[in-house]
Amino acid sequence: MKKGVIALLTLVLSVTMLAGCGDKSTSESSGNGGENTPKANFKVGMVTDAGTIDDKSFNQGTYEGIVMANKDFKMDYKYLKPAGTTEADYSKEIGNLYDAGFKFIVTPGFKFETAIFSAQDKYTDAKFVIIDGAPHSGDAKPVVKENTVSIFFAEHEAGFVAGVAAALHVKDGQAGFIGGMEIPPVQKFNWGFQQGVKYANENLGTKLVINKENVVYQGSFDNVAAGSQLAAQMYDRGVNVIFAAAGGVGVGAINETKTRVKNGSDVWVVGVDVDQYQDGIYEGDKSVILTSAVKKIDQAAYDMIKAEMEGKFPGGQTLTLDAKSDGVGLPEKNPNLSEDILKQVDEVYGKIKSGEITVAGEQGDLIK
Repeated sequence: MKKGVIALLTLVLSVTMLAGCGDKSTSESSGNGGENTPKANFKVGMVTDAGTIDDKSFNQGTYEGIVMANKDFKMDYKYLKPAGTTEADYSKEIGNLYDAGFKFIVTPGFKFETAIFSAQDKYTDAKFVIIDGAPHSGDAKPVVKENTVSIFFAEHEAGFVAGVAAALHVKDGQAGFIGGMEIPPVQKFNWGFQQGVKYANENLGTKLVINKENVVYQGSFDNVAAGSQLAAQMYDRGVNVIFAAAGGVGVGAINETKTRVKNGSDVWVVGVDVDQYQDGIYEGDKSVILTSAVKKIDQAAYDMIKAEMEGKFPGGQTLTLDAKSDGVGLPEKNPNLSEDILKQVDEVYGKIKSGEITVAGEQGDLIK
């Protein structure tokens, strides 16, 4: 699970990739790579979604990828945080970046879809990367022009291995799922997680149960209090581990879990998108985060910048990063999982990569 995304793109597309994110009136930083490092002749700009570059999610992951690329390619980079989260807000900051000479622009999240749809025609000499979304005019019909790349992730595969890990750790108990908005990426995390639990029950000797009332979409990504409340209700019903794919709502679930653990409960959270171990720390270096269903957002960001450096920007393409490309999985370090569990999870991951296990990206015969 550690090789990075480049393998797939070299194999299938003969390119590598990028992504990015940022924060409002925050400024830029120049490259400081080694003396022999080639300097990029383009500037990388980013516009953040709701939140900041230290949001432990998409903004931070994509920003870290750009910072990582800066070390190798010494490019100028800058992020801007919009005043709001409307198409007009996003378009304004895209225009500000363009006017300042930042013509390689990265945007994290589906909320940028209509803004990038317009920008790719308005700024034809610029290049755009949109993560977890595809440009469209508002009709949900994707139009990815030659100066744009759309990147998605196989969330269902990340959810699957997280489900296997949770089942192996809890063994005999209950699991729950808290989602934010009921949109495809969140749904796929849910469906994959349920399939992973089912696989472990049928093949690895576990007996983890997911009841219908413990699968909930809160409807937003920022209602921390609601996340705490939902987690409390699930724990009161006997749930042992909650997979929270819900942004700020998930933060609420983590907070409730910390409180329960401090009071002696043996309960856990599975994090999402990035390694959320640090978010779950409640004492010393002890964390309530059992593991996280990770998207390699930073690697995707780095790789797209590298592709541009090499003249291989995959414009006009929609890329899906999956297990075969090591684009999704668990964090490199999982302190709360035993070596035996990690070995079994790695074996399952290998079977997904080889095609021996196929994880469905739709609802199927699962808890509704």
